[in-house]
Amino acid sequence: MRLFKRKKFISKISAQHQDNTKDQGEQDSLSGNLDEDFNRIKQLFEGAADFGYRELKISSKYSAIILYLNGLINLERMELHVIHPLLRRNEELLQSPRPTLDQFKAILHSAQVLQEETFQAVIDQLLSGATILLINHFHKAFIISEQKWEQRSVDEPPSEAVVLGPREGFTENIRTNGSMIRRRLKTTKLKFEYMKIGNLSKTEVVITYLEGLAQPSIIEEVRRRLNSIEIDAIEDSSYILELIEDEPFSVFPQVLQTERPDRLAGCLLEGNVGVMVDNSPFALIVPVTFFQMMNSPEDYYGRFIMTTFIRLLRYLFLLIALLFPSIYIAVTTFHQELMPTNLLYTVAASREKVPFPAVVEALLMEITFEALREAGLRLPRPIGSTVSIVGALVVGQAAVEAGIVSAPLVIVVATTGIASFMFPSYPLTGAIRLLRFFMIFMAGTLGFYGILLGVFFILVHLVKLRSFGVPYFSPVAPFHFKDIKDIFIRVPWWKMNERPHETGKSNLKRVSFKNRKY
Repeated sequence: MRLFKRKKFISKISAQHQDNTKDQGEQDSLSGNLDEDFNRIKQLFEGAADFGYRELKISSKYSAIILYLNGLINLERMELHVIHPLLRRNEELLQSPRPTLDQFKAILHSAQVLQEETFQAVIDQLLSGATILLINHFHKAFIISEQKWEQRSVDEPPSEAVVLGPREGFTENIRTNGSMIRRRLKTTKLKFEYMKIGNLSKTEVVITYLEGLAQPSIIEEVRRRLNSIEIDAIEDSSYILELIEDEPFSVFPQVLQTERPDRLAGCLLEGNVGVMVDNSPFALIVPVTFFQMMNSPEDYYGRFIMTTFIRLLRYLFLLIALLFPSIYIAVTTFHQELMPTNLLYTVAASREKVPFPAVVEALLMEITFEALREAGLRLPRPIGSTVSIVGALVVGQAAVEAGIVSAPLVIVVATTGIASFMFPSYPLTGAIRLLRFFMIFMAGTLGFYGILLGVFFILVHLVKLRSFGVPYFSPVAPFHFKDIKDIFIRVPWWKMNERPHETGKSNLKRVSFKNRKY
C-alpha cells in the first residue's frame, strides 16, 4: 500500500528515550534484589513529582515496596485493599520457611492482581496507573489494579445532534467506551483487541469487531496498518485516521469518525471494524463508503417513509451545496439564454452596479461565509452563534447596499451554506466545501462544460477510491441491487433482511420475518 511506503519517522527525543531505556536495561528481568530494582525504577522517575512509594514489612518479616503515581490511583482503595492486608499479621506467612507468590497474592484484597517479571512490563504498568508491589528475593512483581483518574460523565455527543435515539456519547476513557458497546451487543462474538501505539505516549488502542460478521481479511488489514505506525505520541484518534487511510491526499474521508456508541454498534452489525483510542471521544469505523457518510443513525429510529423523504432531501441538498454557486456563475456569465426573461432582467438589474465578474463576486462571498462559519465555531458558545448569524446579516446587507455583490448571489450563497449543514458527517461537509471552490473555478472558465467536466472528475475519483479494499462508491459502483434499498431510500426493517455485500458477505442474513403478510 502507498500509505506504508511513506518514510517512517521517529523524533530525536524518542530516539534518546529508547537509548536511555536500553542503557538502563529495561528489557531485563527483575533481579529479585529489592534495593537494586527499586533504585533502577527511582532513577528513571527522577524529577517526577507524582512518583510515590511506600516501604513496608509484610507480616513484620518480609521487606516490600509499593510504587505508584499520584493522580492515577485511588489512594483510599490502595490503603484498604493493599497496605492494610499486607501489614496485618499473617500466621501462614510467619510459619512458612519460604512463602510462594501465591501466598502473598492471597493476602491482597484487590479484584485484579497480575504478575510481571520483566522490567519494561513493570514500567509500562506503572505508567498506566497500576500499583506495583515488589517483594525482596522475588523475581516477579505484583501488578495491582487500583486506577482512578478524573473523567467527564457520559453526555449527549456535541458533534452529532440527537433527535431520536440514545442520548449518550463516547468519553475520553476507553474502558467506558468499550462498556457502552458491550451493553448494546451482549454476545461472545464481540471482540476487543488491545494494543499500544506511540513510543512516548503508549496510547491504548482497541480494535473491535463481531466475529463471524467482519471479514478476516479486513480485520487483518486493520491490525497490519496499526502495527505499522511509528510515532512519538497519539493525542487523538484523528492521528490514527490520517495514518491508515488508503488515499491520504483525497479530500473525501475514507474513515468514519463518530461519538455515538449506537452508530458504532450498528456498523459492527453490518460487518465493519471499529477502532477506539484512549483519551479520544471519537471512534473510527472502517471500511466506509460514501453513502454511509450520508446516512445518519436516526434514519433507523424513525418511520421508513419519513426517513426516505429526508434522505432524498439530503441528496438534493448535496447537489445544491456542491453546484448551486457554479450553476449561477455559468448561467449569468455564459448561458443567459437559459434564464426566463423576467428573471434575466432582475438579475441584470441587480448586477448593474457590481464592479466584479460573477466568479470573483461568488468567491468573495463564499470566502466571507466560510470565515464567519469558522469564527462562530472558535468563539465561546454563548456568543458564537449570535456573531455568525448577525455577522452574516450585516455583512450581506452592507455588501448589497455598497454595490459590491448582487442580491441574488447573497441568496445563492446563503442557500448553499444551509445545504452544507444537512450532512451527518462533518468531514464529508468539509470535502464538499472544498470542492465547491473547484466547481466555481470550473464554471467561471468553461461554463456548463466546466461543471460537467468537474462532476466527471469527481465521479471518476469516487469510483477509483477504496477504503480498506472496499470500493468507496459501492453499492452503486460496483452495483449491488439489493443494497440500494438502504442507500437513497430506506425500506422497512422486514425488507432489509441482508447485510451490505461488501462488508457483510461473511454472514449476509440479518432479519427474518416468517409471519409477515406483506
